[in-house]
Amino acid sequence: MAPERSLTLVHPQTHNLHLRVSAIDNENPYDVLQRLNYYSLIWIKQGSGTVRADLSNYSFAPGTLFAFTPYQPFIFFPEKEISGVALHFHSDFFCIHRHHKDVACNGVLFNNIYQPPSLAVDEPTALVLDNLIGQIRTELQTKDLAQQDTLLAYLKLFLITASRVKALQHPLPAESDPDAPRRLNALKELIESHFRTKHTVTDYAAMLHVTPKALGKTAKRHFNKTISGLIAERIIIEAKRELYLTDKTVKEIAFSLGFEDEYYFSRFFKKQADVSPQVYRQTVGFAKNP
Repeated sequence: MAPERSLTLVHPQTHNLHLRVSAIDNENPYDVLQRLNYYSLIWIKQGSGTVRADLSNYSFAPGTLFAFTPYQPFIFFPEKEISGVALHFHSDFFCIHRHHKDVACNGVLFNNIYQPPSLAVDEPTALVLDNLIGQIRTELQTKDLAQQDTLLAYLKLFLITASRVKALQHPLPAESDPDAPRRLNALKELIESHFRTKHTVTDYAAMLHVTPKALGKTAKRHFNKTISGLIAERIIIEAKRELYLTDKTVKEIAFSLGFEDEYYFSRFFKKQADVSPQVYRQTVGFAKNP
């Protein structure tokens, strides 16, 4: 008997999605812009083309695994028909922030503003991931004792395996400027240290003693993003974490991130995340997990 194309676990009270595994069979289910309120792992086993995520384009080949966060916009443009598998899970089911010490996928697989949202799956890794997908499918169909705990265990193993592989990939490419790798690493450290208070390219160029134009060109070449985009993404990651994990008001979160005007922050958040802070909290965050 052929396996079911899609299997879903839902919240017992709200009936919202908790976990879903779906087959992709010579089709493109992501041919319109996606803004999903759950995490998505999309493993392209066959086919090639381009994915547009946020404001960047990424090419893909057979054996590419994409990882998207809630409300991260993405759309697939295949050049050849694609097949594979998609694994979706909601923060209600597994919160990558709360379980960072257990899985450590946050900042590697997800919310990594410096690398593409993908990794190349080699043959040994494919065997492991295929086995875990099979276990998840079996568990979703059996609905046995401790089903949720078992599914969480398989999901964690999937995330850990993918995170380990990605951590070994995407080294900085060769650069004619010998100082570029050091400067880029310093830029990442500076953004991490100062994103709450310094929001302009000029701020970081001054700290690195280079012109904004020169720093911007280097960052764009290596990260495929502008420095303004990197800063904005880091702010949004922290804003989402605060909205998800705390009961702070939007005004308190805005102030902690260097915004004096709550309404300007809300407009900034909606522009980046495509939903307002309030809607994000209601559909993904703390309001759903009191």
